[in-house]
Amino acid sequence: MYSYLVKAANWLSTYTSYFIIAVAVVTYLIPELFTWVHGTTQSSILGFIMLTMGLTLTMQDMKVLAARPWDILIGTCAQYSLMPLIAWTLTIGVCYIGITIPKPVIVGIILVGCCPGGVSSNIMSYLCRGDVAFSVGMTTASTLLAPVVTPLLVLWLAGEQVEVDALGMFLNILIVTLIPVSVGFFANLFWGKNEGFKKAQAVMPAFSVLGLACIVGGVISAVHDKLMTEGIMFFLLVFAVVLCHNSLGYLTGYSVGKLFNFSKAKNRTISIEVGMQNAGLATVLASTFFAVSCPLAVIPCAVSCAWHSISGTILATWFRNRDEKVTPTQP
Repeated sequence: MYSYLVKAANWLSTYTSYFIIAVAVVTYLIPELFTWVHGTTQSSILGFIMLTMGLTLTMQDMKVLAARPWDILIGTCAQYSLMPLIAWTLTIGVCYIGITIPKPVIVGIILVGCCPGGVSSNIMSYLCRGDVAFSVGMTTASTLLAPVVTPLLVLWLAGEQVEVDALGMFLNILIVTLIPVSVGFFANLFWGKNEGFKKAQAVMPAFSVLGLACIVGGVISAVHDKLMTEGIMFFLLVFAVVLCHNSLGYLTGYSVGKLFNFSKAKNRTISIEVGMQNAGLATVLASTFFAVSCPLAVIPCAVSCAWHSISGTILATWFRNRDEKVTPTQP
């Protein structure tokens, strides 16, 4: 039985994006499937996902934070400056040249941009032969800072669009991210050598992906009727904004690495870390704090959940394939 769970975990880790998309499509056709995922249940699922992240952290990862403060500082500053500002420019900025972006799209993409790095970015960094220790360090640092930095950035950038409960957001992020990550880390610290604990760790990725799928499904169930009313053009607009935000994150992240003369492996890692956000957290925050004032703000967050996994996989594969190309022998 355990071997099947491990195989399922490996399959879900490999095909995360396709699984999330499949769940999203099925839920769109049958919205009743995930109506139970809302409120406290939704927050609890995200807390569990963050717990699984904490279970992967070791004392060696903490030593990386201490041993490479300059790298982590550059990466984290890029994470919390580039993505929020790109989001603002894509939405608020373009309004000044006559392009109108609906308020839900503005709020949603700014929220995504202000969140910490995504957990799956560590996997993508490994796949593209990046600097995995650097990736884990950046994700850990941005997650630890999220309870303070994310609410302040959202208040600053989206405060004119909607009322932002920065204190409530701080407490929510503290509960659903920092505390579960800390619990997972200390559990790994004390029981990491236990064989039963190691077996549990091996199957955690499967439950993490299932949890993310439930969050996306819950969002689609909640906004299904409103999304049907808005129509396909609204969805295409959302996807275009998410695509541009994510792609510019990869590009500017890589540029920062080049600016500071990082190695090729570190350039790839900072590109992926900056471009991939914890859109699951953004989805929960949108559902919790903007459900009344701006209910459709969860749509850019949910689309980002799926797209970041897809684009991250594509980029990691492209990086890896560049290494595997054989230069033709000159005659």
